[in-house]
Amino acid sequence: MSTHIAAKPGEVAEVILLPGDPLRAKFIAETYLERPKQYTGIRNILGFTGMYKGKNISVQGTGMGIPSISIYVHELFRDYGVKRAIRIGTAGTIQEHVKIRDLVLAMSASTDSGVNRGRFGGKDYAPTATWSLLKTAYEAAISRNWQPAVGNILCTDLFYSGEPQGWKLWAEYGALAVEMESAELYTVAAKFGREALSILTISDSLVTGEQTTPEERQNTFTRMMEVALETAIS
Repeated sequence: MSTHIAAKPGEVAEVILLPGDPLRAKFIAETYLERPKQYTGIRNILGFTGMYKGKNISVQGTGMGIPSISIYVHELFRDYGVKRAIRIGTAGTIQEHVKIRDLVLAMSASTDSGVNRGRFGGKDYAPTATWSLLKTAYEAAISRNWQPAVGNILCTDLFYSGEPQGWKLWAEYGALAVEMESAELYTVAAKFGREALSILTISDSLVTGEQTTPEERQNTFTRMMEVALETAIS
């Protein structure tokens, strides 16, 4: 039993989806899983386990930002034996060709965070997705006639940055979108020898200023959910 999840042994599946929003976790459990059972609600960060196409799968909220997801994935890998973790979250596009509601598969995650430089004594580490999961997710999306963007993203520490145009430098070097969790997920998964991938939906555009509603972000970004579920059980 861990500090922040406190599930009983066997209540968390070896394969898990990780939305940031706990209510998105609830939506996925109630919409896609058979006989979902809630195993945690500490701090209202909800976690559920159920069946999807005959396979046991969990879905767990992680909150926002590197410190929050770090706590949950550490405990999931260390205390519950999770072997495959797939983030399903939202991101802001920083490229004109990546549009609102598009799917993005994060092949790698650059970051402005100091967390990994602290870990690696000031050196840079390149957080990277698990290739087999990336390939499977891409194929699952293409089979549904959904064309995901695949590439590097930016994982930032600050939602409200002191440099509101700072994203343009990352865009110049090809980063597709910006979010706040994937670099830590990939790093912690590597530390524990586990599989990890981030599947993202574009919720807003730093290029055009377009935005989706909170309700849409919580309940209607189903393409990434379906791709994630198929990838999780592959």
